[in-house]
Amino acid sequence: MPAHDHWQKSSHCAQGDSCLHVATGAGGGIKLTESGDPAGVVLRTTPGAWAALVRTLKESHCQD
Repeated sequence: MPAHDHWQKSSHCAQGDSCLHVATGAGGGIKLTESGDPAGVVLRTTPGAWAALVRTLKESHCQD
């Protein structure tokens, strides 16, 4: 993970190597990576797409 990014670990993550880390990128974009390979792939998305994903996950979790 780049040193200048402030990565935040998911609050639903226990200890281990399968956690999601989120940071804001340049221009307000959202960056995602996993703790198992933090120097590996970084996915980038828009704030709107990230909000839609989180909203959908919350709604589907409430229906279970």
